[in-house]
Amino acid sequence: MIFTPTEIDGVVVVELKKIEDERGSFARAFCKKEFDDQGLKSDFVQGNTAVSHRKGTLRGMHYQQAPYAEAKLVRCIRGAVFDVAIDLRPASATYCQWVGVELTAENNRLLYVPEGFAHGYQALADNTELFYLVSQFYTPQAEKGVRWNDPRFDIAWPISDDILLSDKDRAWPDFNP
Repeated sequence: MIFTPTEIDGVVVVELKKIEDERGSFARAFCKKEFDDQGLKSDFVQGNTAVSHRKGTLRGMHYQQAPYAEAKLVRCIRGAVFDVAIDLRPASATYCQWVGVELTAENNRLLYVPEGFAHGYQALADNTELFYLVSQFYTPQAEKGVRWNDPRFDIAWPISDDILLSDKDRAWPDFNP
């Protein structure tokens, strides 16, 4: 695995090293030791899948409050997404900044999102599927979110018209620390 830090401390792009031969390919998608060596949380307790049927579907921006804050390791296994993490750690030098990374079924990238970040993504293709690991169990009473188009963050979503949102994601408030 190749670990590449982004401009926001703690958010890391993880690229899989594919080994290919006439049969196909093999790649390690997760290794606790390698994550530990990088100082990344590696105690994942749950794996989730999410399918977005329509290009333009936007899910986010979600997080769980402490003590249920979660780290995520996100991979696109079909289609493509623009995956976004917003730094909500008040003591961070990059507080309220965001980073976006394109994840596709072909580019062998994963995005590691640490605790203290809001996370969301937009499908760039029909029938896009994500698989992601989380470090905490889903805890409904700890669930929070911020509005996907909050002007404080000014996220440059690749698809700005014909966005499909859930009622829940549409109703998240602007960020108010």
